[in-house]
Amino acid sequence: MAQIIVFVEHAEGKVRRASLEALGAARAASEEVTAILCGEGAGEVAGKLGTGGAKQAVVLEGAADSPDALAKTIAEVVSERGAKAFLTSATSTGRDIAPRIAAHLDSTIFSECTGFSSAGDSFAIRRPWLAGKLIANLTSKAPVLVATLRRNVFTPFEGKDTAEVVDGPSIGEGKTKLLGIEAVEGGKLDVSEAPIVVSGGRGLKEPGNFELLEKLARAFGNAAVGASRAVVDAGWRPHAEQVGQTGKTVSPQLYVAVGISGAIQHLAGMKTSKVIVAINKDPEAPIFKVADYGIVGDAFEVLPALTEAVARVRAEG
Repeated sequence: MAQIIVFVEHAEGKVRRASLEALGAARAASEEVTAILCGEGAGEVAGKLGTGGAKQAVVLEGAADSPDALAKTIAEVVSERGAKAFLTSATSTGRDIAPRIAAHLDSTIFSECTGFSSAGDSFAIRRPWLAGKLIANLTSKAPVLVATLRRNVFTPFEGKDTAEVVDGPSIGEGKTKLLGIEAVEGGKLDVSEAPIVVSGGRGLKEPGNFELLEKLARAFGNAAVGASRAVVDAGWRPHAEQVGQTGKTVSPQLYVAVGISGAIQHLAGMKTSKVIVAINKDPEAPIFKVADYGIVGDAFEVLPALTEAVARVRAEG
């Protein structure tokens, strides 16, 4: 069975959910899954990756502060092990190292994939084309298929095994070096991580009306505010809040779409949400076709009432 190597990110002793999703995608296609990780605390995390689907975990030595050095080392491991595929989640780190790894392996890079499966002795991927208007099913003629997987699309594997931990090579010196990371807007939930997302579109008419969404998010207590591409392009909200094909993919327990018509680009980023509630004045809006619950009405009347109801239920609970 063809081997797959998955790059795993971790912090403070915990594996990032995006990496668990990548491991899950790999395990669904092959039982020969090897995780590769590095950085402080990697040795402690490595053995636990068996529950996520990894048969082995290769721990690289040295600091992971140079993306080109890290990519070179990972490519060497992939080649030495004869792996047929290398996967990483489409996080900022994954998007940084994957093209470099593909170059070292004389391969190509498949970005933001939404499907990964076995194809004989190799593998196949599925990814959106033309801003989500088409879905392409592709294979690679390169010795190794290299791909980044879209976040919040794949399901993590739930097992009970322990991964065999193997010492890997040391990461050498690179041409670039990460000097530090500056966190912004501390304490604010990211739309790609929040269990509840409340998103607004052009139907809110002006930037100031997003305060209605902020109030609803605060009422929930664990919600993030998202936005459609049209709103972000107009400068109403920051790009970090954009949900959709050219923004972030989300898959929360609850997604509330307010004043969003439901263009295909937006649907591509949120249609895997567990429960979708749409609020729109237009009963023919495409968003209602994917919504579990629809409210046809004026958002400026519905939102205050919904916020009050949520706050009341939380207070009683």
